[in-house]
Amino acid sequence: MSSSLPLLNATLNAAAGVCLCAGLLCIKRGLRTAHARWMLLATGISAAFLTSYLWYHFKVVPEIGHTPFRGQGAWRGAYFAMLISHVVLAGANVPLVAMTLWHAARKDWPRHRKLARITWPVWFYVSVTGVLVYLVLYRWNPPAPGLQ
Repeated sequence: MSSSLPLLNATLNAAAGVCLCAGLLCIKRGLRTAHARWMLLATGISAAFLTSYLWYHFKVVPEIGHTPFRGQGAWRGAYFAMLISHVVLAGANVPLVAMTLWHAARKDWPRHRKLARITWPVWFYVSVTGVLVYLVLYRWNPPAPGLQ
């Protein structure tokens, strides 16, 4: 039994990453309204991701089980290093995004800018590594022994 939610989650992560890039490009060009729209879209997509992710891990995984990473050697270490950094930064990202948006909503531009310089790279890293975790675990993962 499998689920299409990991693919949906990777797609949402990729879409959030595209929105983040568009938002950054807009603010660099002085297009504040377009920047705000892209960043709000990234926030909505990331919220949809988080909802889907939590549903998958709390409702689906208990029924179908975890998908183990079966790679060996250096690949195994690299995967888990990426996964751990992804999970830790994803947890940090939620309050970072919330505070960055809070400063923007209050038009506290100095604090918004200062925090956004931290939030944006963390959020982008989490989006990109989310896609990579999906690819490694669900597309490039070696088959289970006996299923080759």
